[in-house]
Amino acid sequence: MGKIKQLDDLLSNKIAAGEVVERPASIVKELVENSIDANSTRIDIEVEEGGLSKLIIIDNGDGIENEDLLTAFQRHATSKIQNENDLFHIRTLGFRGEALPSIASVSKVDLKTSTGRDAGNQLTIQFGKVVSQNKSDSRKGTTIEVTKLFHNTPARLKHLKTIHTELGNITDVINRQAMGHPDIAFHLKHNGKTVLKTPGNGDLLQVVASIYGISVAKQMLPVSNETLDYRINGYAVKPEVTRASRQYVSLFINGRYIKNFKIYKAIEQAYHTLLPIGRHPIVILSIDLDPILVDVNVHPGKLEARFSKEQELALAIEEGIKKTLRQTELIPKVTQPKSKMSAPRSEQPSFSFDTSERDISRRLEAVNRYDASESENIPSRQLSTTNESSNESKTEVEPEKNVSKEEYEGYLFNQVSGQTDENSIDNESSTSRIPVLYPVGQVHGTYIIAQNELGMYVIDQHAAQERIKYEYFREKVGMYEHEVQELIVPITFEFTHSEATIIQEHQQELSSIGIFLEPFGGNTFIVRSHPQWFPSGEEQQTIQEIIDQVLSDKKTDIKKLREDAAIMMSCKGSIKANRHLRHDEMVSLIRTLRETKEPFTCPHGRPILIQFSSYELEKMFKRVM
Repeated sequence: MGKIKQLDDLLSNKIAAGEVVERPASIVKELVENSIDANSTRIDIEVEEGGLSKLIIIDNGDGIENEDLLTAFQRHATSKIQNENDLFHIRTLGFRGEALPSIASVSKVDLKTSTGRDAGNQLTIQFGKVVSQNKSDSRKGTTIEVTKLFHNTPARLKHLKTIHTELGNITDVINRQAMGHPDIAFHLKHNGKTVLKTPGNGDLLQVVASIYGISVAKQMLPVSNETLDYRINGYAVKPEVTRASRQYVSLFINGRYIKNFKIYKAIEQAYHTLLPIGRHPIVILSIDLDPILVDVNVHPGKLEARFSKEQELALAIEEGIKKTLRQTELIPKVTQPKSKMSAPRSEQPSFSFDTSERDISRRLEAVNRYDASESENIPSRQLSTTNESSNESKTEVEPEKNVSKEEYEGYLFNQVSGQTDENSIDNESSTSRIPVLYPVGQVHGTYIIAQNELGMYVIDQHAAQERIKYEYFREKVGMYEHEVQELIVPITFEFTHSEATIIQEHQQELSSIGIFLEPFGGNTFIVRSHPQWFPSGEEQQTIQEIIDQVLSDKKTDIKKLREDAAIMMSCKGSIKANRHLRHDEMVSLIRTLRETKEPFTCPHGRPILIQFSSYELEKMFKRVM
């Protein structure tokens, strides 16, 4: 007698449930996706004891036809696909027909549904067996209640985590669904208390505010890009807001939440040198494409997808985020917390992004009106038309007609500090991403204090020079052909046998950035020349550290090697802490910083400057309340 037997349906469903139903959050995900596919505009999720006691999903969707009710709980019964060709044109979140039978095989399911046209049906299934079926009211939509989860599979039950952990997983699922479908109102309750509530008005930014808070939502920047195959929309946070993991990156393909390593790397590349090491951004991106370009049937939980043009998509996302970040001033602004003596909650206005935007516009208009009125009252001033070493006569200019905004800012500054025109920062590039700043002093020989009409700025002098040098070296690395310094005495390097083997394998990559290692017998190498722009006096240490990078990676990407070399060299020789600068040195540093492409962070992602607005300063000293 043969050993291979066909498993019965009940046992098959239990095995399949292991792929679909791992924990309460898995059930919530599958049932909410069914509600979304049913064209629901409101979905309520009620959870008790982290889902271990009870789960209820209520929607106002299309409902299930009477004749389809029992069929829906059979394996691989689905209305989403009819033939093999449909697998390549999937636009729904569910399509395999596994969720309902898998859930029902390991729990008790009470379902009430109606299409709204006539009386509905009520069905109870316990551990895969139909217990009862009756008529119900005609409220359009579906209500599913799941209890006794895993009571017939105790081995799986004991592997569930704490209530707090299971609730966290459920909340994460609903957060993703809400961000992927901002046009649907989600309401999640745990033990009767609201955990999440979204308006369902299509405004993704309001969903972000509901999930991450208003302060984070205000730091989100709109992202968009489009290619022949992809349309990308969403939000990316300013670099000053970071998280410790990638879990805050949410990607949606035609409304389906997915994970994709290559896209994660593209997002990190877009934030390159803008984030501290080990920190990650909050990004929500919705990607619309023809379903034929993606295969969503490559993972049991449908969390991964395979793209036919993945590199094109990753590049489009990187470019879209980079474009947004380059068009935005990324100076962190210090804000004071609200006073504990603020008005009662009932008197405080509810949050609205439209109102906030109008308020910002109103303030900007007021500032512009103030600037205009002030400029009319500026007395005639003497503007120098000669260089610093000259003492020739000056030309008088009528400010009402000829004084630029920058000159007016300089005038205001001079009234406060007594700074003369020859020390001001004039004639700078109007394309700089940070405003004109006027240094007034230092704190502990480490931070430069500067100001303009917008407020006070604190600048980390070491981070500022690191950024300046990084962008200089990044351009120089790989362009050494005509800038090589020949050495009178070669520099000698000795390595172990294994290190020497790795170096020999990567000599070409090292040569591409100007490190010419020649074998000198045994495990010894010599260097006879190096690029002239290597940090002066630290050439040997610089070469050694670049070689160490190759030895630690063991496999070398030329682009990454050049990048790492530029970052490493930018640290060398930069202004250190406790270094007191002359006023002209501070002016020069700020002027050069304004000429960089990314003047907001050092190459390691630490902020270079922070702004205290005039309003916040007045608020600190109780000049405004």
